[in-house]
Amino acid sequence: MPIAQAMLPEFDQEMANTRKTLERVPEGKFDWKPHPKSGTMVWLAGHVANLPSWINSTFDQDSFDLEPGGVQPTPPPMPKTTAEILAMFDKNRDAARKSLAAVSDEHLMKSWTLLKNGKALLTLPRIAVLRGFILNHMIHHRAQLCVYLRMNDVPVPGLYGPSADEASFG
Repeated sequence: MPIAQAMLPEFDQEMANTRKTLERVPEGKFDWKPHPKSGTMVWLAGHVANLPSWINSTFDQDSFDLEPGGVQPTPPPMPKTTAEILAMFDKNRDAARKSLAAVSDEHLMKSWTLLKNGKALLTLPRIAVLRGFILNHMIHHRAQLCVYLRMNDVPVPGLYGPSADEASFG
């Protein structure tokens, strides 16, 4: 079985869990953040919604420069509503799934490089980037978003089983 085909069930589960989390982001709390060094809830939700798009970039490009020519790229626009967050996520998820379903094992083993102003920070096989820098990264920030929800008395979804806000199994 090709690697990508083996990963699709995990991808689908993580994307479903991520969408359940994003659905709960309350518009009235978009500017909330737990600490001055933290991002706002809308920034964090937008970042989580954007992360699946990194799959296409990783598969389609041999590298990504965080600061091409020493200049940070313009971030994507901030969503104005929860519906916009979900629409961005759905679009990125669908495109990422299509790319993942079509990628070959050979391509997943090819190197991809993260650059900063032209200097290589790391080079890894695309499969490692997919798992470590995209899926695990998304899961990490999704967990942060769950903390933001909890701190604002928003029911936290069960992701790998029930949460304290949902009924327990059987």
